[in-house]
Formats: sequence, C-alpha cells, structure tokens
Amino acid sequence: MTDSTRALLIVDVQNDFVEGGSLGVEGGRAVATRISEHLAAHDDDYALVVASRDWHDPDSTNGGHFHEPGTEPDFTTTWPVHCVSTGSGSDYAPELAADRITHHVRKGMGVPAYSAFEGELDDGRPLAHLLHEHGVTDLDVVGIATDYCVRASVLDARREGFGVRVLDGMHAGVAPDSSEAALAEMADAGVERVSS
Repeated sequence: MTDSTRALLIVDVQNDFVEGGSLGVEGGRAVATRISEHLAAHDDDYALVVASRDWHDPDSTNGGHFHEPGTEPDFTTTWPVHCVSTGSGSDYAPELAADRITHHVRKGMGVPAYSAFEGELDDGRPLAHLLHEHGVTDLDVVGIATDYCVRASVLDARREGFGVRVLDGMHAGVAPDSSEAALAEMADAGVERVSS
C-alpha cells in the first residue's frame, strides 16, 4: 500500500443487500461492480481498504433487530432475517473484489448495529482504533444502504474526527427520499460528495 492518510470504507456490500437478497436494494449489484472498478484503478491510493459486514447471530432476534416470530417487521427498527453469520447472505456480493480488502469489520453480533464503527475487526479491535493506528485522517465511503448503514457509518466517522467523502455512483439506498435526506444530513455534518 502507500503512505496515504486516506482509507476506503466499503459498507455492507453483501448478498442479502443486493438484488435477490432478503433486504435487496435496487442498484446494489451495480454499486458492487463500480466499487470493484474503483479499487482496480485506485486501491494503491489508500492506506487501507476496509469493508464492514452485518454479521447477525442465527436463532436469535439479535437484540430485537430481527422481527419477533409471528410478527411483521416495521422496516424501521425491526427487519426480516438477514446477513446471518452462518449463511451465504452475509457473504460479500460476488461483484465486489473482496481480494482487495485489507481489513474486515463485523457488526451486529447479537445486537442492532448500523455503523461500521459499532463493529470489530477479527482481533476484536474497533474500527476507529485501526484507522488511528495507521495514521488515517480521511475516509472515502461507499456501499449499502445510503439511508441506513452508510449514513450511520459516515456520521460516526465525522464524530471520530475523520474527514469524509461519499463517492457518488458507489452507494445505493433503500428509497430515494430517505437517501436524499441522509445525504443532506451528511452534508450538514461536513461530508463532501464526490462524483466517481
């Protein structure tokens, strides 16, 4: 890698969040492809390439994140079963060049979690610790979904003091209105939108 102080954060580009998944987002597979193309052209520009994944426990509501059996999810705080750690839904989408990822973050293990900063690396360290350890000061953020986990990760990154750019064309949201509202909230927090 380089001596860059910028890292790429790829949020939740997983089978269950792209078309055909239990919570598939329209345009998810195209986003995964564009992220891979970006990595092929620019991964040497980044000190780290970090990817987060939802990694939920099987046979559990994960702290109420999954809807209770016999009830319907409200798609606000409770969700259909997704990204269970023992299933293929938690795997990276095949269009994502996972071999270029240098560090993996898992989140939502038994609890609700949206932000990559709520997760942990394979060795149990939090994401912020890794970034500071490597001298990262700025993040480019891409992934799924703009209005949920991308939003939460970006806002937490700003709270942690990182400069943040969201790369347009490399994120996809659940709904247009909520995605635009999330992008406006990110802009208010000092986040830059960059055309990819």
